[in-house]
Amino acid sequence: MKHQNHPSIKKIKEKINSCEVPVFSFDFITYEDALKEIENLDNKKASQSEDIPTKVIKANKDLLAYFIYHSFDNSLSSSIFPSKMKWADVIPIFKKGNKTDKENYRPISILPVLSKVYERLMYDQIYSFFDTLFSKYQCGFRKGFNAQHCLLAMIEKLRKSLYNGQYIGALLTDLSKAFDCINHDLLIAKLSAYGLDNNAVSYFYSYLHNRQQRTKISSQYSEYENVTTGVPQGSILGPFLFNVYICDLFFEIDYIDFTGYADDNTPYTSSSNLDDVISSLKIAVDNMFLWFKLNYLKANGDKCHLLINSNQQQEIDISGFTVSSEDRVKLLGIDIDSDLNFNHHVNKLCKKSSKKCHALSRVCKYMGHDQKRVLMNAFISSQFSYCPLIWMFHSRALNQRINKIHERALRLVYRNDGHLSFEELLVKDKSVSIHQKNLQNLAIEIFKSKNDYSPKLMEEIFVFENRPYNLRNPSILKRKKDRTVFYGSESISSLAPKIPMKNTQSLDVFKSNVKLWTTDKCPCRLCRTYISNLGFI
Repeated sequence: MKHQNHPSIKKIKEKINSCEVPVFSFDFITYEDALKEIENLDNKKASQSEDIPTKVIKANKDLLAYFIYHSFDNSLSSSIFPSKMKWADVIPIFKKGNKTDKENYRPISILPVLSKVYERLMYDQIYSFFDTLFSKYQCGFRKGFNAQHCLLAMIEKLRKSLYNGQYIGALLTDLSKAFDCINHDLLIAKLSAYGLDNNAVSYFYSYLHNRQQRTKISSQYSEYENVTTGVPQGSILGPFLFNVYICDLFFEIDYIDFTGYADDNTPYTSSSNLDDVISSLKIAVDNMFLWFKLNYLKANGDKCHLLINSNQQQEIDISGFTVSSEDRVKLLGIDIDSDLNFNHHVNKLCKKSSKKCHALSRVCKYMGHDQKRVLMNAFISSQFSYCPLIWMFHSRALNQRINKIHERALRLVYRNDGHLSFEELLVKDKSVSIHQKNLQNLAIEIFKSKNDYSPKLMEEIFVFENRPYNLRNPSILKRKKDRTVFYGSESISSLAPKIPMKNTQSLDVFKSNVKLWTTDKCPCRLCRTYISNLGFI
């Protein structure tokens, strides 16, 4: 097998030997397994024009389940993945700009429907094996992980450093077409190093090699071409295999705080000495770029971004490029300021939602109540639903602006009730303010963490302590004393212990109950009453 002496392979074997990871092998499936995966197929997913429609497959699931049951087990025995399930149609989808420029199109790969069933049967077996090997900071394409978890783990650590009067720094790296550059032979070597037996390795080799794709434009097709690199686009196993490929990067960069979401990998650190921050980031990014090169990934030094809370501009040399510090960077769709106030990001959300309100005002008179409410939730309220725990500690002025936009949207929906106040409109709409919704989201995250539904990295934010004398609630969040407001009491780790919680039997029940929950006792600055010349009470 190739790449046995590759640095990544050596690092993986060193890690696996220290953890005593068992050998993985695929198990044969049952008829019920095949039937279950057919039933879980999504009718709305696109399919190839020459393929059997998903509706037809599901309508004949009893018959096809027997075929898949025997076919899958036979392919496992022979370690050969069916070749026709590796033929993909690529459709260019226009994004924006000049339609004659090919760079303005996004390629969408469509695989045969039954290939999704085969891949899901493989994924269900191998995911649990690798889930214990992935770093807890590797957040992309994993069950229970999302972008908010990735950002929250980083922001809370940086906020704590600012609370302690330290300098903070983060360097956002950029990879060019990372999913298309995966080396198949090195990926196979990594799978073997992680502990897959020979049959499983051979099956993945068959799955990856001799894949073909053609381009479809209107009703015309190109000739099939071989795909020699990259994980299969549009597949179930593709994102998972990408995670396997970059997993050892987290083994390599274990001396600095590091977070990753798919191909967005960000080292960050803090220190009372600014030079130490810059030096640590420089060492980390040099090692990362070396790892990228050895693993056949193309890093773009000119597209990296440096965030440092310094009054003077700082610079770091990366692969011949000089990266200068910025007051604000964008990571996973969130604008992060060097002082972590998120005012710019919230202002952007307000501008977008305000424009949507204006558009709704022009057409609302032609629509019924239910239609207007759907549009309000889809285009206005949804602007504030992405990663709310990251930016919820904004200024009181911005909170008032958000409420004004929300009130305006409600008045457009309930045009005949112009005499109602904002609070009365919320009651009529059976909803809550954006801030109250953020508190509900926080309560859900606390419940998930308490009941082990959240990723392990949330344990660094929600620290529980047991008190045997409290019989009703023996496990409560640990409280801390804060010297300052913005970086102290206004942080998730500080606010969470003050949120009233009630135990329920399941997460679904808790989510249903929390939608009806509001609190007038929120201790954050946005909820406290301010009296001029007196302060907050």
